[in-house]
Amino acid sequence: MCAHVVVAEDDPKQADLVRRYLEREGHHVVVVHDGRAALREARHERARLLVLDVMMPELDGLDVCRALRAESALPVLMLTARTAEEDLLLGLDLGADDYLTKPYSPRELVARVRALLRRGAPPAQHRDPAAPPAPLRVGPLTVDPLRHEVTAHGRPVGCTPAEFTLLEVLAAQPGRVFTRAQLLEHLHGIDRYTTARTVDTHVMNLRRKIEPHPRRPATLLTVYGIGYKLAEEPRVAP
Repeated sequence: MCAHVVVAEDDPKQADLVRRYLEREGHHVVVVHDGRAALREARHERARLLVLDVMMPELDGLDVCRALRAESALPVLMLTARTAEEDLLLGLDLGADDYLTKPYSPRELVARVRALLRRGAPPAQHRDPAAPPAPLRVGPLTVDPLRHEVTAHGRPVGCTPAEFTLLEVLAAQPGRVFTRAQLLEHLHGIDRYTTARTVDTHVMNLRRKIEPHPRRPATLLTVYGIGYKLAEEPRVAP
């Protein structure tokens, strides 16, 4: 899957390394060295993914991610030298889809990019057009895998690729309880950078988008000590 990838990294050597590995994978890569340029290139209609360093001049990566999420669901892979869990969760809370801490393996970065592009891509068009995949409907929630769209209570919901994947997994089996580890396998696979709290952060963001009362969820429920599920018949919030 070849794509137009924007790499925002203020270290020229690091940026060139990432560019070479991604081009070897077949991607068209645009490199920028400050946050304002990153935001400008990410808004380009051809952009399919942004590899975003946190520490950059002009505008830091967190501010870029915050501004981008207000207008776009473009997949974002965030890079940082910060290792504290709070920094990781802040990036995810602002809408980043994945997170790599420095130093990282360029081969792992390529694999993460491949996974994000696969999750954010429209479904393959070789399906029989007479039998497209049906939208998944769970109470007030509709997840449409073919159009990659979500509606809740009749209104469209903008989701990041990771959030969409989470909803799609849950909506395919309403009522089933998924552990955090099971959901992480769908989101990122098993690796040393993701934690159970990664899922919690995505769930918190989704509740803000799909629940009328996010602090009293009626559709995306917590099953304490286990994980999460979508209610088959959403309960009335107290």
